[in-house]
Amino acid sequence: TGAQQSATVANPVSGASPDLLPHFQLEPEDVYIVKNKAVSLACRATPATQIYFKCNGEWVHQGDHVTQHGTDRGTGLPVMEVRIEVTRQQVEKIFGLEEYWCQCVAWSSSGTTKSQKAFVRIAYLRKNFEQEPTAREVSIEQGIVLPCRPPEGIPPAEVEWLRNEELVDPALDANVYVTPEHSLVLRQARLADTANYTCVAKNIVARRRSASAAITVYVNGGWSTWTQWSGCSTSCGRGWQKRSRTCTNPTPLNGGAFCEGQNVQKTACTTLCPVDGAWSEWSKWSVCGAECTHWRSRECSEPAPRNGGQECRGPELDTRNCTSELCSHAAGGAEDVALYVGLVAVAVCLVLLLLVGVLVYCRKKGGLDADVADSSILTAGFQPVSIKPSKADNPGLLTIQPDLSTATMTYQGSLCPRQDGPAKLQLPNGHLLSPLGAGRHTLHHSSPAAEGADFVARLSTQSYFRSLPRGTTNMAYGTFNFLGGRLMIPNTGISLLIPPDAIPRGKIYEVYLTLHKQEEVRLPLAGCQTLLSPIVSCGPPGVLLTRPAILAMGHCVEASAENWSIRLKKQSCEGTWEDVLQLGAEPCTELYYCQLEAQACYVFTEQLGRFALVGESLSMAASKRLKLVLFAPAACPSLEYNIRVYCLSDTQDVLKEVIQLEKQLGGQLIGAPRVLHFKDSYHNLRLSIHDMPSSLWKSKLLASYQEIPFYHIWSGLQPFLHCTFTLERLSPSTCELACKIWVWQVEGDGQSFTVNFNIAKDTRFSDWLVPDSEVGAPALVGPSAFKIPFLIRQKIISSLDPPGTRGADWRTLAQKLNLDSHLSFFASKPSPTAMILNLWEARHFPNGNLSQLAAAVAEVGKQDGALFAVSEAEC
Repeated sequence: TGAQQSATVANPVSGASPDLLPHFQLEPEDVYIVKNKAVSLACRATPATQIYFKCNGEWVHQGDHVTQHGTDRGTGLPVMEVRIEVTRQQVEKIFGLEEYWCQCVAWSSSGTTKSQKAFVRIAYLRKNFEQEPTAREVSIEQGIVLPCRPPEGIPPAEVEWLRNEELVDPALDANVYVTPEHSLVLRQARLADTANYTCVAKNIVARRRSASAAITVYVNGGWSTWTQWSGCSTSCGRGWQKRSRTCTNPTPLNGGAFCEGQNVQKTACTTLCPVDGAWSEWSKWSVCGAECTHWRSRECSEPAPRNGGQECRGPELDTRNCTSELCSHAAGGAEDVALYVGLVAVAVCLVLLLLVGVLVYCRKKGGLDADVADSSILTAGFQPVSIKPSKADNPGLLTIQPDLSTATMTYQGSLCPRQDGPAKLQLPNGHLLSPLGAGRHTLHHSSPAAEGADFVARLSTQSYFRSLPRGTTNMAYGTFNFLGGRLMIPNTGISLLIPPDAIPRGKIYEVYLTLHKQEEVRLPLAGCQTLLSPIVSCGPPGVLLTRPAILAMGHCVEASAENWSIRLKKQSCEGTWEDVLQLGAEPCTELYYCQLEAQACYVFTEQLGRFALVGESLSMAASKRLKLVLFAPAACPSLEYNIRVYCLSDTQDVLKEVIQLEKQLGGQLIGAPRVLHFKDSYHNLRLSIHDMPSSLWKSKLLASYQEIPFYHIWSGLQPFLHCTFTLERLSPSTCELACKIWVWQVEGDGQSFTVNFNIAKDTRFSDWLVPDSEVGAPALVGPSAFKIPFLIRQKIISSLDPPGTRGADWRTLAQKLNLDSHLSFFASKPSPTAMILNLWEARHFPNGNLSQLAAAVAEVGKQDGALFAVSEAEC
């Protein structure tokens, strides 16, 4: 056989050294078969009598060897070199079983020596990349990683990168490097890095190119600084001024985002009108003097010139010749001087006597006032506010130490703790409560059902509560502990949610919620600012809350970031109003947050106090919602009939106030309320009545329309305004009224009412008026204040607060409830899930759909909707 032939050893060549083992001068090396080309393996040894190849344990046939003999010039020993060829077919016969390898075996008279193994592999490079780079758009100076996983191949492919078909050399660009995984990394993207990038893989077989990835480095625009304010648009009266900025710092490039916000800001301005001076009437002629002249004078004072107006033209003094006794009797002048001196002396004495009398009166009055103040200090005390000494068996009540040092001072603002100690209360916006002697006192709760009227009567006697409404309709109060609860002012959309564990365990707080009338609380507005919500107080301020309470109230703004800058204001201890939050901007503190919806806002606050929502228009497109309501007398005993058209801020509390007012006036609603969008265009609101049958009715309105000034509406400080159309029936038997009432803003939105009803018996719109009996409970304490049972709430929180696999946590719940724009606020709190559930409670009480919430929780994947089947008794 071939193996036997290969194993046959020939006689040693003469002259070979008998005592040396062969050593290899050339050993076979690893080779790759490219396509179908055979590869050659060679080995050379000295001294050697025979050399044969052995491949995968089998001897290669002797005839497949090519042998060459020679002599080593240095040693004179015989040298033998052998070559064989290996084909692709030979390698493929054992492909998949093991690798194909070959080895040389050399003989001499002293023995044999084996060479190293040489592996023969079939070279290839597949066509498809395992991962190709993808196109990206990145901001300038942002890092870029372009991944590339080359096709499988033997030998493994080498990778290089092309930028617009030019080789990328990391040695020449420090901003570029290639990772061991062949990814191309740009440390900081530059504009010059915008290009098409291609990953190239190559080995001895082939060269492959990936799909090109287009990298676009863009620059987001940035605003320049504001220009100076322009001059006022009018030289006299109310106008506007503006300033501008450009999106050139930097200019957006390569599709970068344009600057957000307005490029023009506008604010109201008032220019004082110039007033030209005008002369007063001439005085009477003076007595004829010794020089035989007399004179008269006038002043430039009717009016005096101001604001750049022109001075009066003409002489101030007029002199004429005259004749009298003074011209012939010069001695009379001395007598007149003496007379004038005497009169002046008498006048001075009278003035001094008057001053003495005033000083004596003021001194007496000051002493009396001091006595009265001291008397009130000694006799009043905290008792009218139901502040009672704390009991030993109830140490958890909120204790308050009166401040004896500031009893006779007057403050403006909301109830606030003093800065010098947590145990003192300061009552701004009125006089301080008269202090008691030493001792501790508690805010005590009175039951709304049994002692509601007495509670409000007692509070209203105190100076602080003089700024609060005098009845219970605009106020709610209750006593709460760690279980939390809810206060609601009926039919106003105003509520305060106190979540579970917001009040520390062991503490009991008496909390109030109050709706203020704008005329009772002064809220200063500047420029284009306008009040967008009711002014609401919740307190007492200074109490410790460990979770944010949620204050819900309506608003009348058509919110859009490009038209409005909206701020939440809070009254400070000193009575000044401060911006605590700008909506849409990053909050400067975690104490406040606001969720603004279409008609209501939900304020998260850890500090109770007095709040209001104020907006500043950024363009003339900014608009507020006005509700238009028509009222008329329910009974009409006379021929005159009045239709009252109310223009009010579109919030529930203002509508409630108008309805209460109309009930007192005996009015009835004669049309469904309409909404009008009132823009910041400086145009007034006009009202007119049309299409009234002249044979039955006539209007007493002399003009073609009535008008409400723009600023009276825009400021929001007057929550409702109205115009009255006085009509007259031509016959007492006329009861049918048909007409149209138009309400519109000049060059803006408008609404029309078609009035067609019987003034004697038509009550079809009475359903719009909410009966007083359907107001609900103003205070709910504990589990009754919440839709979600307590145990289920705790299960949801414990399940969704920890980060979940595949995003199954509170973030997904927020997304399901369309609250994912508030993730950063939720994440800043110890329990994000609790914040989400609290907001759901505030938004959906009392008519929330628990099934929808259960479905949202079940979709997250960590809770089962069946949890909501737990009975209320279990919870």
